[in-house]
Amino acid sequence: MAKFPGGPIYLPTAIATDPPEIQLADAMRAVGIEPPHNIIIDGNLHRFSSTKGRSRDDSGWYVAFPDEPVAGRFGCWRDQIDVVFRADVGRELSAIEQMTIVRRQAEAKTRRDEEQKRKAEVAADTVASIWSSAIAASADHPYLKRKGIQAHGARATGDGRLIVPLFDGDGHLSSLQYIGEEKRYHPGAVTRGCSWALGDLDGGTIFVAEGFATAATIREVSNRPVVIAYSANNLPEIVRQLRERHGAQQDIVIVADNDASGVGRNKADEAAAKHGARIVMPPDLGDANDFHLSGHDLHSLLFPPADDWLVHADDFSQQPAPIKWMVKRWIQSDALIMVHGPSGGGKTFLVLDMVLSIASRGAIAEWHGHKVRHGPVVYLAGEGHHGLRGRIAAWKQHHGVKSLEMWLSRHGLDLNAAAGYQKTADAIRALSVTPSVIVVDTLHRFLDGDENSAQDTKTMLDACGGLIQEFGCTVVLVHHTGVAAEAQHRARGSSAWKGALDIEISVVPPDNQGGSIQVVQRKSKDAELAEPINGALEAVEIAGWFDEDGEKVSSAVFVEGPEIAQQETSALARHKKTFERAWWSGHAQISDDGRPYVAKEDLREKLLEDGNAESTVRQMMKPSVANKLIGALINSEQIAPESAGWAVIDDVWASALLLAKKG
Repeated sequence: MAKFPGGPIYLPTAIATDPPEIQLADAMRAVGIEPPHNIIIDGNLHRFSSTKGRSRDDSGWYVAFPDEPVAGRFGCWRDQIDVVFRADVGRELSAIEQMTIVRRQAEAKTRRDEEQKRKAEVAADTVASIWSSAIAASADHPYLKRKGIQAHGARATGDGRLIVPLFDGDGHLSSLQYIGEEKRYHPGAVTRGCSWALGDLDGGTIFVAEGFATAATIREVSNRPVVIAYSANNLPEIVRQLRERHGAQQDIVIVADNDASGVGRNKADEAAAKHGARIVMPPDLGDANDFHLSGHDLHSLLFPPADDWLVHADDFSQQPAPIKWMVKRWIQSDALIMVHGPSGGGKTFLVLDMVLSIASRGAIAEWHGHKVRHGPVVYLAGEGHHGLRGRIAAWKQHHGVKSLEMWLSRHGLDLNAAAGYQKTADAIRALSVTPSVIVVDTLHRFLDGDENSAQDTKTMLDACGGLIQEFGCTVVLVHHTGVAAEAQHRARGSSAWKGALDIEISVVPPDNQGGSIQVVQRKSKDAELAEPINGALEAVEIAGWFDEDGEKVSSAVFVEGPEIAQQETSALARHKKTFERAWWSGHAQISDDGRPYVAKEDLREKLLEDGNAESTVRQMMKPSVANKLIGALINSEQIAPESAGWAVIDDVWASALLLAKKG
């Protein structure tokens, strides 16, 4: 106890602790570094052998400042270890002491970086000289013979050691690895982020391995390029470089070492999760070279048995291939579908009505008169989670459905980026079931890039194709229409979207209060276009849900809407819809007398774009074929020939089209 004016002050009693030199040595051992025999705490950088006295090794380093308490930093350049250190003084530190520690640790980092830079500059010239003067390794080199591999450009020193190069991300020689009785890197040279590629990285599968012998074995067995990362800790950085250099769709396979510590697999998992890659690993302890030398089939490990992607033409032509549907005529199995409409037009309510019926575990047999096949649904929701929760609850209550076989994402991500795709695929793989349908709502929230860019569109289409292929499911994209009036019947963005779709569905809001939401198929690649559906949104008060003011919470569900006033035969309605789509595709031209007009060439291009054969298109455009497109529309007095095309002469139809164009 100490006496001061105003009364006694009790100073905290410090708990006895080990000297800082012992604490620093213990901290080094805790991360796998063998400390030096004598630790000097003087604020200078000290180097030492961090590998139990290996000759000529000084990769270990530390900086410790003689403050109270002692603080600094230590690590190992070779093993890419960097740890901050503070000695325990057995009491709570003051704010000033804590600030001093932070400053000292930053100073230690600066001194370490300066020393590392100095060493790297000195080593760079030495490494280049050694590599250029080294001779090519002979095939009977003891290490190559023991590992059963070829030289692949490796060289040898005058004392017989094998040497292999490490290149940085810009392709500059950075260091060398010497392989003799033990493996060593050139002292002081930078190894982090460095690698060496065996073979040309020509766009096919790229393998990544830790060591030279492993990589050489993979190269010889697979005849594919292999990148040597040189250590498990280096795997995430090397995979990152490859992903940035070769793009999101590049197939990268990490061949992990199966070591007892699990470090090889852990670092491979980290690299795959961050940057997107597949992982293979020998089932027994050891690396791919050990696996191969033990007589196992390394080729089958690297290339798992192929699926039935390639089918013989005779078998293909004999097998019946009826279209499979999740919702008859609307949601095709194993397909890419887009539902588009203006903001607030009801497209999410429509999609939910469809996919919740699929996920209803058999409770809903038909969707608006169309048979439903049930299965699991994954709903990737990028926005409006609060509202989506209410919409699902309202739908379940309205239809009396107790349980759904459906999962939703907590947030959006970049599905067409490697990390985003990997996260999505891993999450779906972790489910106990395989989804029949995956919904992406909205496309904009899951697209990394510009929806108007053909290149960015392709990466998203590739990602959707990957999901369809792996999980054997349908992908439904929910998207917005354009802003302009003439764009209200087509999806916003690149024309590449439409070309890749199996089915395109347009949601057209009602023109007036109480009117119907029209659900119109704009494209169905493998089947006849379905008849349009008229729907409406019906309010539902959700039982037991109240807002912060105690008022009941309500949402809405998609239900059958009022019938359209004009009744037409289904064939004539389809013909009119086809003619309308050609009109919009041809920029909604107007004839000299003010009527909607479609040029022959515009109609022909649209019919071919819809997947019709050239001979079929010729029949559809002949006025003399009464039951085909042009013949049927002329005979029913809907259109008439004009100039090099046809004009709409039915006043009601013409007025509706002109109003739609004006918006």
